[in-house]
Amino acid sequence: MALFVLRIWLDDRPGALGAVASRIGAVKGDLVGIEILERGGGRAIDELIVELANPELVSLMAREISEVDGADVEDIRPASDGMRDVRISALSSVASLMELTNSKDFVSELVGTVIFDFESDWSCLLRPKSQELLVASGEVPTSSWLSAFAEGIASIDKDGEAQGPGDVAWAPLAGSELVIVVGREKRPYRAIEREQLRLICRIADVRYSELLAKSVG
Repeated sequence: MALFVLRIWLDDRPGALGAVASRIGAVKGDLVGIEILERGGGRAIDELIVELANPELVSLMAREISEVDGADVEDIRPASDGMRDVRISALSSVASLMELTNSKDFVSELVGTVIFDFESDWSCLLRPKSQELLVASGEVPTSSWLSAFAEGIASIDKDGEAQGPGDVAWAPLAGSELVIVVGREKRPYRAIEREQLRLICRIADVRYSELLAKSVG
């Protein structure tokens, strides 16, 4: 048995997901997990976890799903972490961050956390005003590009809700005047992922400010 993660577009109508599940069953697949990533404009983007007896059936499954009216397969990939529950994973990551007592360890862990939780290729923490890159992991763009990107997005949306390019996500640590930026090539970040990143950074901002205050005191 092999687990796969499917990211699909559907018409947001009753029965659409059931039709997709039926097509998955037609190739002896078992739908074992569902997460709604985004809804709007009469469409929904869902992420499904599917168990297949034979990995060679992936292409056939994709064709079967595409036969459903309004259904499009955006991405299929092996489930890299088995049945990892993204909600539990996010809570675990935040708990680990809150336990840290050193500000330098904290920012390094934060950057590593968002790479893992959002299956990203790169991530960094920067201070846009001074173009200072505090921590980076992976092949990040230049600090000048990152700062221009973060300042440009922030200038049109003080709450950190503007999306920018699909393959890049960001969130402010407003009290610390810092910004987390993450990127990946294979698939765009969806609304629920962007919101999760913003919430993690809101919590991280409070903890980082506490650690800085303790180090000064």
